[in-house]
Amino acid sequence: MKTKPDIAGRNLRRFGVLLIALLAGAGAPTHAAAETLYISDVLTVPLRSGPSTGHRILHRGLPSGTALEVLGRDDDAGYAQVRTNGGTEGWLPLQYLVAQPIARDRLQEANRQIQRLEQTVAELRGRLGDVQEDKTEAETSNSELQTRANALQLELTELKRVSASAMETAAANKRLTELNARLREELDDMVSELDVLRENVQQRWLIIGGGLVLLGLILGAVIKARPRRSAWS
Repeated sequence: MKTKPDIAGRNLRRFGVLLIALLAGAGAPTHAAAETLYISDVLTVPLRSGPSTGHRILHRGLPSGTALEVLGRDDDAGYAQVRTNGGTEGWLPLQYLVAQPIARDRLQEANRQIQRLEQTVAELRGRLGDVQEDKTEAETSNSELQTRANALQLELTELKRVSASAMETAAANKRLTELNARLREELDDMVSELDVLRENVQQRWLIIGGGLVLLGLILGAVIKARPRRSAWS
C-alpha cells in the first residue's frame, strides 16, 4: 500500500521532469516562428473502494470539475466518500475537492451567461427597434389624424356658416310668407270692399234711374194735364 510520502515523491519526480524539460527548452535555440503551447489543466482523480491508495480503483479517472455528492469523511486518512451522478460510490482524497466549480467551469458558465446576456441585449435591441417603428407609425398616424381634425374643423366652420345663412334664409322666407299672407288678407278685404262699393253704386244708379223715370212720368203727366190754347186766342 502506497502512503502519502510515496504520492508526494511521485509528484515531486513529475515536477522535476517537467522542470528539466522546461530548462532544456529554455536552453535550446529559438526560432522566430516557434509554436507556443501551454500545459493542460485537465486533472483526473481515481475513485477507490476505500480511504487509501491500497484499495481497489472503481473509476480510473474522474475529470476535474465533476460534481460529487459527499456521503462521509475520513479526516485522518484525508479521504471523502462520494457518489457520482451515475450512482457510483467510492473514496477519493479530500485535497482534490473544492467547494465551488473549477475556474474552467466557472469560465464556461460565465461565457454562457455572457452569451445569454448578449442574446438578451440583441432581443432588447430588436424590441427597441420595434418600439421605435411603432413610435414612428404612431407619430405618422397622429400627424394624419391632426390633419384630418383640422380639415374637419374647417368643414364644421363652413357648415356653421352655411347653417347660419340657411337659418337666416329660412327666417326671411318665414317673414315673406307672413307678409304675403297679410297682403292676401288685405287684398281680400279690398276686393270685398270693392264688391260692396260696386253693389252700392249699382243700387245708387238704379235709384237714380228709377227717380229719373219717375220724374219723366210726372213731367209727362203734367204736360198732358196742362190746358191747350186755341189757335184763335
